[in-house]
Amino acid sequence: MYAIVEINGQQFKAEAGQKLFVNHLKEVEEGQTVEFEKVLLVDNEGAITVGAPTVEGAKVVVEVVKPLVKGDKVIVFKMKRRKDYRKKNGHRQQFTQVEVKQVIG
Repeated sequence: MYAIVEINGQQFKAEAGQKLFVNHLKEVEEGQTVEFEKVLLVDNEGAITVGAPTVEGAKVVVEVVKPLVKGDKVIVFKMKRRKDYRKKNGHRQQFTQVEVKQVIG
């Protein structure tokens, strides 16, 4: 059984026991359980239920493994040749690692 769930504006395929890196969730602590009710699709052994826009009564229960995980560094480099213009900037995205406990649908 799996579900397509929307978390912080992004869609994820969630199955029980799976670990996900989602955009940083504010005000959560390690070991805390969080429920997401914006379930867009549920597949229960071949019986697919598609929501319009969400599936009624369906939710995904997750447990926070690590509240703050930093992603890989991305270098942003801008340059215009022969104009003496160079800008270098780095960015590290913040994630929250969660583990899917159960999909209710």
